[in-house]
Amino acid sequence: MQTIAEDLFIVDADSHWSEPPDLFTRIAPAKYRDRVPRVEEVDGEPTWVFDGQPVGRVSAAAVIARDGSKVPAELGLFEWTLDDVHVGAYDPVVRLQVLDECGIDAQIIFPSTIGLGGEHLSKIGDHELSLVTIQLYNDAQAEIQASSNNRLLPLPVLPAWDVGVAVEEARRVGRNGARGINMTSDPQDLGAPDLAHPAWDPFWEVCAELQMPVHFHIGASMTAEAFRGNYHWPSQASNTQLALSGTLLFFGNARVVANAIVSGMFDRHPGLKMVSVESALGWVPFILEALDYEMNENAPDELRKLKKLPSEYFRSNLYATYWFETHRNKLPDLIEAIGEDSILFETDFPHPTCLYPNPLKSVEPRLATLTPGARRKILGENARKLYRL
Repeated sequence: MQTIAEDLFIVDADSHWSEPPDLFTRIAPAKYRDRVPRVEEVDGEPTWVFDGQPVGRVSAAAVIARDGSKVPAELGLFEWTLDDVHVGAYDPVVRLQVLDECGIDAQIIFPSTIGLGGEHLSKIGDHELSLVTIQLYNDAQAEIQASSNNRLLPLPVLPAWDVGVAVEEARRVGRNGARGINMTSDPQDLGAPDLAHPAWDPFWEVCAELQMPVHFHIGASMTAEAFRGNYHWPSQASNTQLALSGTLLFFGNARVVANAIVSGMFDRHPGLKMVSVESALGWVPFILEALDYEMNENAPDELRKLKKLPSEYFRSNLYATYWFETHRNKLPDLIEAIGEDSILFETDFPHPTCLYPNPLKSVEPRLATLTPGARRKILGENARKLYRL
């Protein structure tokens, strides 16, 4: 029986690594080996320690077991180690086998416990050491990409504390074959201007020039993580707290999208592309409509400075990722509102919300309501164009 994905090029635009404890120590030069991030126990919890400073909790960050079964998020996030999870969560060779099993041709990969935007690698005050560590990470990801023949594309992270240094690293990873950039949404957390500031224009220019879309994963900053910790009411059960955080974290990227649109950056850099990662689709039409209305009501002078209505920039410059939504059986209306050229497919493997073990079968009933052209674009052709595959 033919499936909707048969003979299509399929790209998974959001997946993750479960970082091994020796991620940095095994590749660092001898002079830095005692200072790069390592896993130590701090207050009874496994913790990334960077140059003597705790910077983030370590977990397997995965809910897919060695046997392929799926377990509750509490177990995968707070109790499991790498000994428990599917080897494909951290091993690139086995990850390729996962892609083959799932019918996926290429996959974009993000970090987990070093910060979804790599922001934990920029937390310490020694910027020279942070830059060395970031470059070690980026070079290792470039090797994975090359060895997979561009089937695995782990995105590089950036030294977001300084615009000039970020520009230099963007050019460097571009020369090494990177097909996009993974960026923290709040560089002001690290001492740099916020992303609406014109100081970032040289960075946007480089990303547009090198055709490297800039990715903002949900929760990819210290500011976003602080919000996440307050989404739930304290009396909720622990697993309910996880569900609430997971639900409301999606809307954090509405903040990123709205700020980017009205900043004028897309007028100054019309070739710049951005991806709102793991944030889903349903909120997008409302936020765009609300942004048009609110700018007209409350900031008409600033609105007149934009070349288009705020809602019109999404189709020309932005993408969102899709994986589980049904939109009450009106998915075609949602796709039409956002634009079928602005949507990418994702699985989120091996995180708690992932589509596994058969992601294409999971979305088939929903995507069957779309036109063949829309399905082709969403499942892979949009990503193939965006990532030059």
